[in-house]
Amino acid sequence: MQVKAAVLYEVGKAAPYADSKPLKVEQVELAAPGPGEVLVEVVSAGLCHSDLSVINGSMYPQLPNPMILGHEASGVVREVGSGVTDLKVDDHVVFSFVPMCGHCDNCAVGRPVLCKNGSVANARGTLLSGARRFSTAGGQPISYFTATSAFSQFTVVSQESLVAIDREVPLDKAALLGCALITGVGAVVNTARVAAGESVVIFGLGGVGLSTIMGAKLAGASPIIAVDMLPSKFDLALRLGADHTIDASKNDPVAAIRELTRGGAAYAFDVVGNTNVLAQAFSAIRPGGKAIAVGIPPSDKFVSVHAAAMVLQEKVLQGSFMGSAVPRRDIARLAHLYMTGKLPLEELLSPSITLEEINTGFDRLAQGTAIRQLIRFKE
Repeated sequence: MQVKAAVLYEVGKAAPYADSKPLKVEQVELAAPGPGEVLVEVVSAGLCHSDLSVINGSMYPQLPNPMILGHEASGVVREVGSGVTDLKVDDHVVFSFVPMCGHCDNCAVGRPVLCKNGSVANARGTLLSGARRFSTAGGQPISYFTATSAFSQFTVVSQESLVAIDREVPLDKAALLGCALITGVGAVVNTARVAAGESVVIFGLGGVGLSTIMGAKLAGASPIIAVDMLPSKFDLALRLGADHTIDASKNDPVAAIRELTRGGAAYAFDVVGNTNVLAQAFSAIRPGGKAIAVGIPPSDKFVSVHAAAMVLQEKVLQGSFMGSAVPRRDIARLAHLYMTGKLPLEELLSPSITLEEINTGFDRLAQGTAIRQLIRFKE
């Protein structure tokens, strides 16, 4: 079938993207689903910094182009290939940006976001089977991003990349459950396991950072401190549960955090993906505290921290990928929290856009003037 998609042909084009147009919206060919694969009509897809990092070349520079980006998405199953057992036509689904094979060492011990086979597929730009189902009008294969490629009206993915959700969950908002929410809330409840009354600081107030604030609020953390260089984000952070805000463009955030917490926070989350910020997060925690790296830094960067403090003060520096989640468990839990009013994900939504506006949308994301923009494929 022919579908309309946003295709990335060249990495590193200069901003503004509305002018350089790194993403070309065009008709592409999409093959039918193979064994174990599913055709999904995409209803909503979010613009995330992970996509932006591919566009500007700071992350995953080795991924093969051309490529269709998009990993935070929701949709409806329209066709299933042979051997599909978990899903049926008309199911409502949220995408998982790590396909979960279910039988590698990491899947077997309950850590599917570290799936070995899924990681190999993501690095190669393919589905779990190694296949590519998209191609240009001229027949050139198009690579997948995170085995999902949701910046397309339709996509074919492995059944292991999808999680079925209750039909009562609004599909136009459910996309956020698969990236921003599962990553931010998961970092708090799965990775750090924050307990009620413990102090938390969040560096970076994008969609994932604000979701981390929501997770800290759910966990009963106190105080919750939000740090960013854009004060325009502070009102929303306070509405979502932050007790204090720190403008890092005008203040030393580490000194301010130590003062507010009387010596250092129990947990600090770097949701920026900047190694200098991660070092600040490590400096801002108290003895026995944990600094959690959530944002993904450029692939050529290294972090320097006070090594003796890791021993003498038992400080911990830890990573959190996709919120250390079990997607089939956690997406359902997050959906329930949203539907019962405990997770106000609508607060993250900036005005939605069309697929044709995608380059302008990434300009807004890069400038920090939008939190989460969703591409709506149908009105």
